[in-house]
Amino acid sequence: KRHPGIGRISSLSWPTTTPPHALSCYGSRINKTPNLDRLAKEGIRFNNCFCTNSICAPSRAVILTGKYSHLNGVIDNVKKFDGGQQTFPKLLQKAGYQTAMIGKWHLKSEPNGFDYWSVLPGQGKYHNPTFIEMGQRKKYTGYVSDLVTDFCLDWLKNRNSDKPFCLMYHHKAPHRNWQPDKKHAKMYEDIDVPVPETFNDDYKTRSDAARQQEMTIAHYLRVPGDTKIRPPESLAGQALKHWKYQRYIKDYLACIASVDDNVGRLLDYLDKSGLTENTIVIYTSDQGFFLGDHGWFDKRFMYEHSLRMPLLVRYPKEIKPGSVSEDIVLNLDFAPTFLDFAGFAVPADMQGRSLRSLLKGRTPKDWRTSMYYHYYEYPGAHAVKRHYGVRTRRYKLIHFYYDIDAWELYDLQKDPHELNNLYGNPAYVDITRKLKAELERLRKQYGDSDELTRKIL
Repeated sequence: KRHPGIGRISSLSWPTTTPPHALSCYGSRINKTPNLDRLAKEGIRFNNCFCTNSICAPSRAVILTGKYSHLNGVIDNVKKFDGGQQTFPKLLQKAGYQTAMIGKWHLKSEPNGFDYWSVLPGQGKYHNPTFIEMGQRKKYTGYVSDLVTDFCLDWLKNRNSDKPFCLMYHHKAPHRNWQPDKKHAKMYEDIDVPVPETFNDDYKTRSDAARQQEMTIAHYLRVPGDTKIRPPESLAGQALKHWKYQRYIKDYLACIASVDDNVGRLLDYLDKSGLTENTIVIYTSDQGFFLGDHGWFDKRFMYEHSLRMPLLVRYPKEIKPGSVSEDIVLNLDFAPTFLDFAGFAVPADMQGRSLRSLLKGRTPKDWRTSMYYHYYEYPGAHAVKRHYGVRTRRYKLIHFYYDIDAWELYDLQKDPHELNNLYGNPAYVDITRKLKAELERLRKQYGDSDELTRKIL
């Protein structure tokens, strides 16, 4: 049963590949996101929210199930999600919630556990996209971010207002290849977007994993597929790299602007319909993204810009406006949190923890001080080596494996940009030993092992 007095409405806005440093409430130097900032001002901003596997489908499966990739079966973008397994929407549905899923799904199987669903096939298209609505394909005229929001608003207006609901509001944008709508296409036309501090990283202290990837803007951004036009023939070297970055980042930020506008439309509806006070609004992503950081686009690595996710939560009944949390939280925690707010006992086989106490500003004494990560998709797109690792508040230890056996260690306090690999440094021998012990403890806690990896791969 739903717990009486607990927020009877919850909605989840969930774009794809949106790192925190693309939002002005997280200190972005290159754009403004006033509607998303509104959520931070009226709710809580988590500064240390991380994903457990930085790639689209696996992160979505983790969020739905509250279980690591090796248990929910979606270790990469190739595997099909088993819709028969336990998910938080199914449990909410059984408890009397109306459940809906609208937008990007990207899990190969049909959505399960939803009273209504309308999803994009695969990644979907930006312009005049096709949606699969309850099994039927329908093509629409318009821009995908606007349409996803239109469909969400239509569903909200026509739902059974006597019942609580969970709406999963999933944007496609700003996924590759970053096609803005007409309204926002020229908003950065006369601006030279600053490059990140690590734009010309040479990876000199890192393992071959950082050097052998295939996602540098200089070499792997597609021309004209990603840039839309071909560069002037006179450009070469750094000038050409800078030109590619400008073409990429301006389209990316324009797509973000459209998402921000549409989130504002949904928030305005909640205000006008009198639902704001009793609505839990969660804004997040499926992982982070490199916006030219280290010279890269895409994600996958355990490095900070890929690992870190935005997480903004507003619920006036329990969250103090303008709150900020520095606690380590994971996408693994989302499902338990939703169930907690619905008055559900969290199933014992879910591996995350409810964030509810953190949302109230209280950190349990036994809250995690480290997190575990595991990426599997290699050989595969962008050629990022398989790796797993541990991150604490200060340190990060990564082990790359399969056709490589390499370790990387970073002191995030002294080296927040992760430019200096300290593995093997005599001054960090004791820290390395402790991190390896913590890594093995976490692997055991979450049921992961080399043997299991060989089995599922």
